[in-house]
Amino acid sequence: MHYATIGFNHVGKGAVLNEILREHRRTGERLGTAVGFRGTVAIGFSMTSSRYVLKIIRDRPTAGYKWGSFPGIAAVMDKYQLVHVSDRAGSMLDNIILTNVTLDSALFDPDVLAELAAEGAETVRVSGDLVLFRHLIVQMKLVPLPVFLATASPDDAREAVINLGDCIKNNAAADIFNKDLDGRNYGVSRIRKVYLFDYDALEPLTEVKIRTNVGREAGEEDVPDWFFETGTIFLPEEMMAGLRIDDRELRRVFQAAHADLLTTGYWEGMQKALRDGYLPRVRAYPASRRLANQLGKNETPPIPAGTEGVTV
Repeated sequence: MHYATIGFNHVGKGAVLNEILREHRRTGERLGTAVGFRGTVAIGFSMTSSRYVLKIIRDRPTAGYKWGSFPGIAAVMDKYQLVHVSDRAGSMLDNIILTNVTLDSALFDPDVLAELAAEGAETVRVSGDLVLFRHLIVQMKLVPLPVFLATASPDDAREAVINLGDCIKNNAAADIFNKDLDGRNYGVSRIRKVYLFDYDALEPLTEVKIRTNVGREAGEEDVPDWFFETGTIFLPEEMMAGLRIDDRELRRVFQAAHADLLTTGYWEGMQKALRDGYLPRVRAYPASRRLANQLGKNETPPIPAGTEGVTV
């Protein structure tokens, strides 16, 4: 990862792959299903003690796919490549994308290998004792947010949901919108920083249509105008439903810290700032890691109306 940071991407790829192979030889573990939830577009697999998760893109998404027709493996890989070369604002994992990689089949749990061969046949080919990958994505391992919240202490859980809001805002500042605002697409690091790690639903924020149902009278039966619009439509007031923050108190913590995310004003202000060439502010570090002489914990300075989340 350090090689990649200073521009030696190919050397970094080889170093990471060698590290994974050394982990296998040292522990005897095999690549099994990654901790978390079954992806609709990607298949993730890892060793229990490894620092990495490996992924491929399925030939076709599972039944839980939300976005109509599947654009294909190449289109999804383009989004992973975009993240690799873009400004990740400290809140998206980098992708090590390997092509035409051959691994020993003994490295894999048999069930995972069978799933890869069956659901990723355009990408994976098993030939005797070898497994050939047309592409292989490697990311640092995180704890999926819902898994983390189910086992974390109350203080750690509160910090994680606050950091989730910072992650969403940082990505917005980089003109990245994850239209699948599902908590399962976010992971928690060892210092409770939250990252987005699943990229098949990414869109440029400046191309998203921000709409709302706020102000409609209860019982109104007419269809809202936005229903007939094409493109990506986002209703900020409905985002909490997808984040899978099941605990009522944690939902209140998120809403208290990031009430602006539930308003059209924040998102439209961020779009305006990006279009006008301003540099939106990002929070590179969790509150618990910031210097003591900076703003107090979770304190936010006032933001001029219409430029929410923006530093000029």
